[in-house]
Parts: sequence; structure tokens; C-alpha cells
Amino acid sequence: MERVVVALGGNALLRRGADDTFEEMYAAARGAAERIADIAALGYEVVITHGNGPQVGRILLQQEAASGVVHPMPLDVCGALSQGQIGYLLQVTIGDVFFERGMERPVATVLTLTRVRPDDPAFQRPTKFIGPFYQEAEAQGLAVARGWTVKPDPHGGWRRVVPSPAPYSIVETPIIARLVADDVIVIASGGGGVPVVEDGPRLVGREGVVDKDLAGAILAHEVGATSFLILTDVAKVQRGFGTLMTEDIDRMTVDEARTFLKAGEFGEGSMGPKVRAAVEFVSRGGNRAVIADLAQATEALAGEAGTVIVSGDG
Repeated sequence: MERVVVALGGNALLRRGADDTFEEMYAAARGAAERIADIAALGYEVVITHGNGPQVGRILLQQEAASGVVHPMPLDVCGALSQGQIGYLLQVTIGDVFFERGMERPVATVLTLTRVRPDDPAFQRPTKFIGPFYQEAEAQGLAVARGWTVKPDPHGGWRRVVPSPAPYSIVETPIIARLVADDVIVIASGGGGVPVVEDGPRLVGREGVVDKDLAGAILAHEVGATSFLILTDVAKVQRGFGTLMTEDIDRMTVDEARTFLKAGEFGEGSMGPKVRAAVEFVSRGGNRAVIADLAQATEALAGEAGTVIVSGDG
């Protein structure tokens, strides 16, 4: 049976322009669940990974709002909280859809840890904006009081920045592979997983945010997936995005994708990380990666939608 890792973008849990309410999150999760069921119905073994940006940001806001009553939790704990929250929504909605369709596939969420190196330069140069916006004086005060690094955000105001270390391994891969081989739909590596470093036999959580797409590519490689499906809210990767001369890309080789990335064709905050993750997966032996719209998931797997990235011309 062919195995696929499906990476759900932010629109899977919070649709563009929607309010950040439970009802909206549930409705979006239900929509994603329908597409996952479509893929499973084709006979695929399925592992799901997902983003957590809006959700972990909300958790951080809640931590701040309640800081006068309870002690705030560190970022690694908040990341784990977001995995549980999103995993729950996906798990119950996928289970509902399977029941309604008469499909017998168990669903499980695995709280996932992602190994990063303690000497990663990213720990010395935090760049990833997280959490709420502050006025400069308040941000600087929090930096002193809590040891944060804060910077002005291009979108206005000041925010906390944290490291974004490069992942190199998923701790729970053996468990995930065993579950998916037993026909379980597995939800894992949410938000890139909780970053941890090895300290002898111990795993120690570090405050940071792992790139979710790159962690998904590593997960796909480690569980032996043949396909890596990155679902977002655009139909295809485009050259010249944001200009008057955009061009849809149906297919890229790894070398072509690297050339486009080097030329800055894809936005760093949007499509660039997804293309890099696709390149990472295929260059490590995966058959193909596809970047496509969530609504066209099965068409993308059939080669009828999205942008496919392959190793070469063969």
C-alpha cells in the first residue's frame, strides 16, 4: 500500500478571513477531514502533519492575559498544547467523517518531539516572530523581565522573536511508522514538533519554532512515504508571485526548484519554505512532492492538480 504524508497548511484549521473561534476552527477541521477521508478511500496509508501558527499565538495570548493569576508556561509547553488542541479537532472530525462513510480506519494523534542541534546558529540569532504585538516600551520591559529577545515587526509594533533551529530527526518516528503500518491514520509533528536537544539519554525542550514544512519533509522521509502532499490555499506554485507577470508551475525538478529558490522567485514567508521542504523530501529519495489546494487533494495525488516536484526528467 502506498504511503503519503499530508501537510495541512494554516487554512486547514483557520480559513482565510475567518474569526478565530472554536466554531470556525471546527468547521475548517471538518473540511480538512473530508479531504483526508477522500485520500484514505483511495487506499493510501496516511500520516497527517499540520501548522499551528494561529493556535499557538492564541495560546501565548492566553498565557499573557492570565500571567497575574497563574505562571506562564514556556514556549515548548505551549507548542505541545497546540499539538493537543489541533490533534483533537482533526482526530474527532476525521473519525466522524469515516463513521458517516462507513470506513473502518482508527485515528490517533502522537505528541511529537523534533530533534535539533544544541549548537544550531539559530539559537544565537532569533528571527521567528511569535505572540502578540506590544508598544516598544512594554516590549523592552518584558525583554528585561523575562529574558526575551524583541524586535520591531514589519507589520507594526514590537514582538518577541525566538530561534527557528533546523530539524534533523523526529523522535517518535518508530511509533508513527508502526501505527500507520497497522492502518491507523496518524496525526503527528504538529507545528513542526516540539524542539528538543539530546543531553546524553535525556531530551530537553528548547524554546523555539521548527519550520513545520521542513519537519514534515523529514517525517515523510523517516516513515518511508512515497509521496509528500503539501496542502494550502493556492492552486499551484507561481513564478513572479505578487507581480503582474505571474506564471503557474505545473512541474519542477529538484534542480529547477533550487534555481528558482536561489533567484528569490518564491516568498520567504509563504511558498519558499514549502518548496524547500518538497526539495528536501525528493532529494532524500522520495518519489514526488506535490503542493496544491486543500480542495484538490485527490486530484493532486492523481497528477491532475497542483505543482509536482520530482528528482529529474525521468
